[in-house]
Amino acid sequence: MGIFKNSELETLELPGLRHQTIGGHKQGVKSMEVWVQTMAPGAATPVHRHECEEVILVLSGSGTCTVGDETFSFGPDSTLVLESDTVHQIVNTSGEEMKLVAALGMAPVRVKTGDGEPLPVPWQAPDA
Repeated sequence: MGIFKNSELETLELPGLRHQTIGGHKQGVKSMEVWVQTMAPGAATPVHRHECEEVILVLSGSGTCTVGDETFSFGPDSTLVLESDTVHQIVNTSGEEMKLVAALGMAPVRVKTGDGEPLPVPWQAPDA
């Protein structure tokens, strides 16, 4: 068992997006990852996919999630469930920071573009 102080875990960034892996290889988790992400107003994730299911708990803010050709709106106290290898993008459409907790069913998570090419993100393990 491990107990970790989240404020002491590494924080990595993309434009408009702060990321922490709070449960992953560095914390001894072997088969999944848990992420906390904070998105600035108007910010968006890259269009991406990963070869695992993803469950996203929206703690604050509101936005849209585009999956394929469909766009869905959501607000705080929502849960988004994405099937494995689903091309998607999340956009913060609110005027406040959006805070998300995501559980992903693989470790390390391999993030790819919508076309399936590797998408380098600062929290992705170099060997992924």
